[in-house]
Amino acid sequence: MEYGKNSCSDIQICYIGGGSQGWAWKLMSDLYLEEALSGTIRLYDIDMEAAKANEAIGNRLFAYEGAKSKWNFVTAASLEEGLKGADFVIISILPATFEEMRSDVHAPETYGIYQSVGDTVGPGGVFRALRTIPMYEVIAGAIKTYCPNAWLINYTNPMSICTGALYRIFPDIKAFGCCHEVFGAQRLLLMALKEELGIEEPDRHKLRTNVVGINHFTWITEASYKEVDLFPIYARFVEKHYKEGICDKVTDFHFMSLNKVKFDLFQRYGVIAAAGDRHLAEFVPEYLQNPENVEAWGYALTPIEYRIDNKKELNEKSRAYATGAEPIPIEPSGEEGVAQIKALLGLGEIITNVNLPNRGQLQASQEIVVETNALFTKDSVRPVMAGALPDGVALLMGRHMQNQEMIVKAALHRDTKLAFEAFCNDPITACLSLKQAKELFGRMFENTRQYLPDYAPLSV
Repeated sequence: MEYGKNSCSDIQICYIGGGSQGWAWKLMSDLYLEEALSGTIRLYDIDMEAAKANEAIGNRLFAYEGAKSKWNFVTAASLEEGLKGADFVIISILPATFEEMRSDVHAPETYGIYQSVGDTVGPGGVFRALRTIPMYEVIAGAIKTYCPNAWLINYTNPMSICTGALYRIFPDIKAFGCCHEVFGAQRLLLMALKEELGIEEPDRHKLRTNVVGINHFTWITEASYKEVDLFPIYARFVEKHYKEGICDKVTDFHFMSLNKVKFDLFQRYGVIAAAGDRHLAEFVPEYLQNPENVEAWGYALTPIEYRIDNKKELNEKSRAYATGAEPIPIEPSGEEGVAQIKALLGLGEIITNVNLPNRGQLQASQEIVVETNALFTKDSVRPVMAGALPDGVALLMGRHMQNQEMIVKAALHRDTKLAFEAFCNDPITACLSLKQAKELFGRMFENTRQYLPDYAPLSV
């Protein structure tokens, strides 16, 4: 890399899952708007055609007049080629296919178990982790060999488990996990400021929030805007909108939320649940009993058929962008990946929420990955001490923390019995008898067996 006074060029980024049509496009747009950085992005994906399409999209985008930086996009033929000499590694992969996700989400419905997302906890989260961690073993080993000093940004779910596995495999890895769910809670705080105090355009970057928890079950225990304590303001906002709910972001129906789960948890525990309702409900399944219950709480289930149809639309967009049939949209994503990269390069600093191994920032086991704020400076990510959670929340969270430890160990040792114990211990599956749990686990195992070659089937 080459440093100027306020810039850095010749940065080498390896993007694993480089055919991504979500995070990769957001990164391109944010880099287009960032004048302090330039370099090369090597796109590696087992779907070479998708990576090639993004290569064309990226290079076409940065040929537009008005690009504030220069980036070259190339497709890497192998993981080794992508990683050699990388300064940063980004992982954003879909572990397996939509058919395996269909099993994750919909196989449990036969037993009356519903999941709104199915990628973090519950039976879907367990099986997604079991097939993802072996992939992460390969990636972590390759990083140790080809770019041991690179910073790694993980966007893949289950976030806490994937990030934790990286550290178990390569303890000296410099990795953190990024999730934008907390931003939704911050948007609600800004809405409360506008509604309660008449502040027309409050600036999210002037919010100060103490973030603590595990990914997708994250909490805000302190919040202020300039000198204003936001908790009394948020309490009035919640009271006003508790019954009908309120949407903080216009989005597709399948990702819609009225934040009624957030509001209910706030009234129970006095702290702000800082993830979307679709994720929160999977940790506290009384909000997820059946489709009617879900509708009453003001959010939606996301069926796999929707994801399949959406993927077809994204493929059409990809072809249109790559060929120039349509202009590539340019708008800031609202994500903080580029700001994090700048800070790690010494071009400023930032405090934001990330997922890191627990080193005292949360009063819990040091084996797990937790989500708290961290200070980013030159070649350093230092977690901020977050303090304790209310006892009631800590009790809810403790079960999930222990389960995540079990799942990581089960996956690393290919221990099907331990994986089944974690499967049974999840609150979502607590309604099942032992016979039903074995039946469902066995069915889901068979459905995803192609990606579980080193696991022995559960002995009945």
